[in-house]
Amino acid sequence: MTRFYDLASLTKPLVTAPLALAFLDLDADRRWALGFHDRETPLTVRQLLSHSSGLPPWRPFTSEPLATQLQRLVPDHPLLRPATPDLATYSDLNYRLLAESVVAETGVPFTKLGTASGLDAAPWRETPISLPDAPDAEAWRLATDRPLPPRDPHLPQDANARAGMPGHAGFGATAPQLRAALARWVAAGWPDRMAVETAEGENGTRWGLGLQILFDGNGRFGQLLAKLPLGLGLQVLEDSTQEAPAAAPPAVAPDPGRPSGWWFHLGYTGPALFYRPADRSCIALLLHRRGPGGAMLDVETLRARRWEALVQFVGQCDG
Repeated sequence: MTRFYDLASLTKPLVTAPLALAFLDLDADRRWALGFHDRETPLTVRQLLSHSSGLPPWRPFTSEPLATQLQRLVPDHPLLRPATPDLATYSDLNYRLLAESVVAETGVPFTKLGTASGLDAAPWRETPISLPDAPDAEAWRLATDRPLPPRDPHLPQDANARAGMPGHAGFGATAPQLRAALARWVAAGWPDRMAVETAEGENGTRWGLGLQILFDGNGRFGQLLAKLPLGLGLQVLEDSTQEAPAAAPPAVAPDPGRPSGWWFHLGYTGPALFYRPADRSCIALLLHRRGPGGAMLDVETLRARRWEALVQFVGQCDG
């Protein structure tokens, strides 16, 4: 059976970042165009791509301009917290503003632009395996009186994407479809343009222009992938098992290790994407974040599933 996957935040590097790099000036000040009239410092595409704009992680997608929405106080919640001063803070809002900027620049709807990637924009004809509501549903109810967008099997799991927020999620694919899209993505040179160290982030992370550096410390994916030989090419690994994985090694050491040579991005629904500029190798991991009992896997169990799949692949390559 051919499975269809909600790619969630892999939309960012596969759809939104290439569009921003293709159509937008990286260093032009866009704060006025985006409604941030009270902002004292420039707001650039480079900052948005590297999550160094100073925007908080999340806000519910309503018709209200984001700059206006951010002036309102919100309850304490991990998704609603302020950004960390002087450190890149991963934020869906950066990619909302990128999408708005691309549409303003081109005059073309974001969904139409995004389908040039070869991925499917929601609403989908095929449907991925559904997941229970995530913390964004709780944060939605805390931050706005507007009703939570209704669930629909043809729409993304993400509440903001269900509400129609462009740029950060909302695209899906089968494994063959993703393989073809990734081949075009690599051939066009997009990941090479993203894999440029730009900003230091929270918890020792380092961001490029749409991808994040993968370190090789104990218990980190880079520890595994650094063993892989050059010349892997493009690999799409599909893990359709529902069994609970064995625990992965803990990745809590204060020293993340050294850059592994790989860059990456993760999707909330389970998929992961890894890229090595040295030889343009690309590995995509497809899995669904639903456990045997139908519940959504917690972060550590999801990491264990990804770890297990990568261990098997590295073993097959005699890494």
